Amino acid sequence: MSSATAIEWPEGASGFGRLRLRFRAWRRTRPFWGGLLAVIAGLPIVYFPYADLQLGQLTVTMATTAGAGSLLIGLLMMTLGVTAWFQPLVRIFCGVAVTILSLVSIPVSNLGGFGLGLILGLFAGGLLCSWAPLKPSAVQVDEAVPSTSAEYSAEPGQTVSIPAQAEPPAESVPAESVPAESASAEQSAADPGERR
Repeated sequence: MSSATAIEWPEGASGFGRLRLRFRAWRRTRPFWGGLLAVIAGLPIVYFPYADLQLGQLTVTMATTAGAGSLLIGLLMMTLGVTAWFQPLVRIFCGVAVTILSLVSIPVSNLGGFGLGLILGLFAGGLLCSWAPLKPSAVQVDEAVPSTSAEYSAEPGQTVSIPAQAEPPAESVPAESVPAESASAEQSAADPGERR
């Protein structure tokens, strides 16, 4: 059983259990992991240009003129990740934008936050672009389906997938309903030699 097919509200769930299940139901309907990676990828891109790193007795300051560009790229990546959570229809735009911003962060933001923001951003862009909503599940049959065909009948509680309806075959017109004039015209056209 995957998280996509789990029962939404099992009996006897506690307050924390219900909250966890509610979050899981919310998470399944949107590109959650791609958005989370985009938010996490923006953090090192924003942090390293403004950080003072200590290497033993040596203080390394990364403040450069690219600090404003790094701040802009990192905040945009985080914003796109959150946008993909709350507006799943724009997930492809967000994924492409996160991928482009990750690549732009290589020259602008210290090799993309020393590679951390770059790698996470590329994964986030791919996850956002490839996510698709779940297809509707099969029809749950509560009562037996009355049908003359064996392929559509089911027992109570059995899951049945109903195929798309095909076009009904064209019915031929019975001979009795054809007018007499048109029947004689067809016979005379068929046998021109017998007409007198």
